[in-house]
Amino acid sequence: MTADPTLLQMKYARIISLLAKKANVDEEKAMEMFYKSNTYILMSKGISDFHCLSDAYLVENIMLEQKQ
Repeated sequence: MTADPTLLQMKYARIISLLAKKANVDEEKAMEMFYKSNTYILMSKGISDFHCLSDAYLVENIMLEQKQ
């Protein structure tokens, strides 16, 4: 299932903002973390329904990826 591109961009922005707060980094670093994550790859290619998951869950998932 693919998401509406505008809604997906809005979700990306919310995730990046929340990631910056949770990881205690600036938004530029959070953006880098997000766009280099497997979560982003799966969302952008429509491989999974990650866009249906909550922003908080996706941020936690990205933070776990960073620890590995």
